[in-house]
Amino acid sequence: MSSSHTALLLPVDWDRPWLAPWRESGERVALAIDGGAAFHEALNREPGAPRRFVPQSALSAGQAYEQFIFDAGSVPTRDNLHDFFNGLCWLRFPLTKAKLNQLQAAEIAAAGVAPLRGPVRDALTVFDENAALLSAPQPLWDALLDKDWRRLFIDLRPLWQQAQLLLFGHALLEKLVYPRKPVTAHVYRAQTAMKSIANLDAWVAQDLSAEKLAGKPFAPLPVLGVPGWWPENENFSFYDDSLVFRPLQESRTTKNSGRAAGAT
Repeated sequence: MSSSHTALLLPVDWDRPWLAPWRESGERVALAIDGGAAFHEALNREPGAPRRFVPQSALSAGQAYEQFIFDAGSVPTRDNLHDFFNGLCWLRFPLTKAKLNQLQAAEIAAAGVAPLRGPVRDALTVFDENAALLSAPQPLWDALLDKDWRRLFIDLRPLWQQAQLLLFGHALLEKLVYPRKPVTAHVYRAQTAMKSIANLDAWVAQDLSAEKLAGKPFAPLPVLGVPGWWPENENFSFYDDSLVFRPLQESRTTKNSGRAAGAT
């Protein structure tokens, strides 16, 4: 294993609050890579891996990545941060990742691999790459859907102690290796207590459906605005940046602003 592969993981700061759910397995895999294992080999060493991780070369040119995973039960894996976090997602959320893959394969079977993916396959990609799971009191959820940022992050700040937020998307986790204020998650409402990762994994896998995803059940959340997640947001002027904390479009009513994102 080249030193460049080890260097890829050096910027990962496991003390970041959003990496807490990923730290245990992430540090083990990173240690194996540091010891000379390829990324796919390091992931395969984790106990109970739900899929086998294989080199990217196993994926033939022109073959759909999602279809390959569904047919072969193997995940092509490159030696980079993106696939490192994707592998961790498979390890920690095996049921959810399998459900996403099942839905992706069904869409490919129905419509083929086309330049235009369609609303369901688009939503599946958004979830897989950029979703965050939020369990929160209703006032927080309403403020999020309304993009009422001052209410969400300042007026209701104490309520965040009752909220649970987990970043799921592997591209989102990759972006936050180098945190930037504009990094925004697509939040999916978890209407269950996050008692454990296994509990949450089972709930999300059961909740996901093509019909629900077609309705775009997401709400945007600038991640570094979350109380306790970034020191600069202790100064409330942090939220005055309208290029990041964008107001709700006037043309969208409260009813149409995404209330369905919280529906079961």
